[in-house]
Amino acid sequence: MNLSEINLNELDFSNIANWPLPARVFTIVVIAIAVLGLGYWFDIKDQQLRLDKVEKTETELKTEFETKARKAANLEAYEQQLEEMRQSFGAMLRQLPNKTEVADLLVDVSQTGLASGLEFDLFKPQAEVPRDFYAELPISIKVRGTYHEFGAFVSGVSALPRIVTIHDVAILPPAKDGKDKDAANSDELVMELTAKTYRYLDENEQSAATAAASAKEPKKGAKSKIKSKANSKEATK
Repeated sequence: MNLSEINLNELDFSNIANWPLPARVFTIVVIAIAVLGLGYWFDIKDQQLRLDKVEKTETELKTEFETKARKAANLEAYEQQLEEMRQSFGAMLRQLPNKTEVADLLVDVSQTGLASGLEFDLFKPQAEVPRDFYAELPISIKVRGTYHEFGAFVSGVSALPRIVTIHDVAILPPAKDGKDKDAANSDELVMELTAKTYRYLDENEQSAATAAASAKEPKKGAKSKIKSKANSKEATK
């Protein structure tokens, strides 16, 4: 007897033991497939998901390891580059005068101008302007001389051991300057400029500069009050 000859209506589900052999074998196979399917769904699939997660973690760890390995291989070069940057930064800091050296630097700048043959009409240090870790010291300068003497002065200033930069240069004929109209036909010119030197701030000065900058910034509440007052004034108009 095969499965095609079995009438399902004649099978007694309360007495499976008396079923024909093909029917019993088929039933056992169906039950086994169902059990395996449920086992896969509840167990094997869960394990597969965990395996996929572990494989993903393995890939991420491998990538991280390769990245760190490359960094470790270049660590010596990085350390050497960092040391060179530190030395370069230290050399720049050494070019910034401290408080006690500023006066000497101002003398050096003025002496450089005199040595170049210039005549000073104005040499006026301005108030310091605090920056991040240094202070900017502008100097208003007005001198008289020739182009050659101006060039010698600028060259001499750039050769000073401390950092001095030149800004806002203006060269005028003496007659336009208004001081000496008799020199209008001579080779003498007037040069106005701002020379800036820089001083390194210690930790206390940096903290004070930061606090002062924060104090100057208006708070949001103050801004809104000012704006509301302005709006109210416009409304009354």
